[in-house]
Amino acid sequence: MALSQSGPARDGWSSRTAFILAAIGSAVGLGNLVRFPAEAGENGGGAFVLFYIACVILIGLPVLLSETLIGRHGQAAAPESFRKVAEHSRKSTAWEHVASLGVLSAFLILSFYCVLGGWVMYYIGIFFADIFNTGITGGAFAGVSVQEVEGIFPAMIANGPVTVILNIVFLAITMYFVSRGVSGGIEKVAVYLMPAFFVLLVGITVYGLFGGAIDQTWDYLFTFEPEKLTGPVMLAAVGQAFFSLSLGVAGMVTYGAYVGRNVNLGVTSGVIATADTLVALLAGLCIFPIVFAAGLSPNGGLGLMFQTLPHAFQEIPGGTLIGLAFFIMVGFAALTSSVSLLEAPTAWVIDRFRFTRPVATVMVSVCAAIVGTLCALSTGSLAWFQPLGFIPMFEGMGVLDTLDTLTGKITMPVGALLTSIFIGWVANKRLVDLENGLGGVLHVFWRFLVCWLCPIALSAILLVGIFPSIIE
Repeated sequence: MALSQSGPARDGWSSRTAFILAAIGSAVGLGNLVRFPAEAGENGGGAFVLFYIACVILIGLPVLLSETLIGRHGQAAAPESFRKVAEHSRKSTAWEHVASLGVLSAFLILSFYCVLGGWVMYYIGIFFADIFNTGITGGAFAGVSVQEVEGIFPAMIANGPVTVILNIVFLAITMYFVSRGVSGGIEKVAVYLMPAFFVLLVGITVYGLFGGAIDQTWDYLFTFEPEKLTGPVMLAAVGQAFFSLSLGVAGMVTYGAYVGRNVNLGVTSGVIATADTLVALLAGLCIFPIVFAAGLSPNGGLGLMFQTLPHAFQEIPGGTLIGLAFFIMVGFAALTSSVSLLEAPTAWVIDRFRFTRPVATVMVSVCAAIVGTLCALSTGSLAWFQPLGFIPMFEGMGVLDTLDTLTGKITMPVGALLTSIFIGWVANKRLVDLENGLGGVLHVFWRFLVCWLCPIALSAILLVGIFPSIIE
């Protein structure tokens, strides 16, 4: 059994810090900023937060480490890395199809994620223009009614030409950085944008703590209400922990392939998971003091970001400037995530077809632009087109919602589930032990989690996603 590889040097991360920032950038996205805080507040506050943290440690972290160690051992695109681990374990190379599913998931998510990134760009433009209309000291959108502010979002997503152009522009920015390679492009995005993201996140949080309704926010997020921690809520926490780390989309396998042998993957994975969780918690302390100070309801989802918050910025001092900073921050998070989503299929095209990186990046991006155009139009003129509407779980869904549901409820959980089975039960134990950076009791505990708890939890996520009535 061969446990090392030789060949031409691959482009890779210049340092452990660069890898950590890139991995955090991949994981931190729109879900961390709006989904987690709302779910925590509505489903038990502190009880949900504690259970969520436990899920990150016991389920998310073991799978995260599994994906990165596969990538580092394989030193190739995700399918080829799976193939190498299988070959060196003397097992069937058909396991590479697990990563192929992840690459497909990354491509599909990229196709609609850039549409959302385009929406964020639109709001950056709106708040930037509002500086010249209302200044930076008072509330945003002076003289504009609440109905008009909240109507910006439905009017925008119904405007097909605008959403299509914004999608292509956001995808083009993503393509530019990925085409420049790991150290010359992807790493640059992470090294510069993630620190800027954290500065903006902390700055807006501090503003909210001093100028917003912090007491109401603290009660909403952290009041310990274990009676609300029902079976469905606990499964929601498990799912949020899984999705927040961007598992099951081949991204962490791909990024792991660029990690040097001098990096301890166990410790590094722990840092990534910790940072991702802190961002989710800070997001609640960033958003809800402003929402509550404006006397608004903290509804979750995209409505919170694109309708409730713009209204809240209307009601607070310096609302235009804070709103601009907020959407720039969200834009940074969206870009670092989209770069990771594009890199996974691009790396596969490079390894599989031997194209140069610029050519491979353009090929994948053009395909994503075509699917993304359908997604952009699905909230307007193509709302009637429901590609999988004949299947009950996709009934009434346009292209964007269909891809979101398909990846979130089926392909991602299946990919992560099979990854945990592969590492826990199929891959050579000595190979895994040499890569994971763990020792002693911690290693034994990790192996128990990846062999038993992770497959059970991920199976539950998959079953509930497909058959939600089983927990009703």
